[in-house]
Amino acid sequence: MASTTGSAETIGAMPALRRLYIVRFVFAAVWAALLLVSGSDLTVAAKLLLFVYPAFDVAAAVVDARSARAAGPVKGLYVNMAVSALAAVGVVVAGASGVADVLRVWGAWAVVSGLIQLLVGVARRPMGGQWAMILSGGISVLAGANFIRSATQDDPSLATLAGYATLGGIFFLASAIRLSREIRQS
Repeated sequence: MASTTGSAETIGAMPALRRLYIVRFVFAAVWAALLLVSGSDLTVAAKLLLFVYPAFDVAAAVVDARSARAAGPVKGLYVNMAVSALAAVGVVVAGASGVADVLRVWGAWAVVSGLIQLLVGVARRPMGGQWAMILSGGISVLAGANFIRSATQDDPSLATLAGYATLGGIFFLASAIRLSREIRQS
């Protein structure tokens, strides 16, 4: 169990972070459902969804950095903004080439952003509610490598991205629940 003996700024940032994690959970669940409904073809709707997910990650990192600025270092969040912005553009470009290239770009993004999430979670451990983020970051690295590998298959599918988003959303929900407990205890 993490201790919330941190500074007043850290404790003050916890409710905003909890709200952000809940929004991220809902977004991930809705996004995954929409991607599954759109199918594995690179339709206009699928391409839009593929762009929106990393673009949303940029927006979430901006909100996170603003709310957490007083609570500690946010350099990892700035790096994540840049990486996710590149991924948003990258999936648009890759979408013109096919599912395999989208999976390669998405996989590279998942690896790098997963490492960042893991490091930010470790730095935030004193805040509480971060074990799920640490675990999610590690799983993202492994999933990203799997996306890159699956791009070499005969018939690569976008469906695995829906599972990735769903699992990530569940980790955000777990962290939100844990932060709720930390907030009540502080």
